[in-house]
Amino acid sequence: MKTYALALDLKDDEALMAEYEHYHQAIWPEIKQSIVNAGILDMHIYRLGSRLFMTMHVEDDFSFENKAAMDAGNPKVQEWEELMWKYQQPLPQAKDGEKWLLMKEIFKLK
Repeated sequence: MKTYALALDLKDDEALMAEYEHYHQAIWPEIKQSIVNAGILDMHIYRLGSRLFMTMHVEDDFSFENKAAMDAGNPKVQEWEELMWKYQQPLPQAKDGEKWLLMKEIFKLK
């Protein structure tokens, strides 16, 4: 199993952040299924102010490229992503079209 950490910002608006959290309390079943189908074993999203931090625990053969290809071919995932973009904004260092950015691990206790 591998673990990845990613970051993204939300728009700094309390009402929008509350809506975003509401959607994530009961994500659409198709979205949950797409996450599982991609080889993601567990996922957590945390929020501090407008900053989001996500951890993904994935199968050893997981790849971001395969997940992106699966997502591109799934209309429900595309609908979800378009809806979520209402609440999200790219990090300052993001390139055009990038959302969640992979974080570099700089410390591990064990």
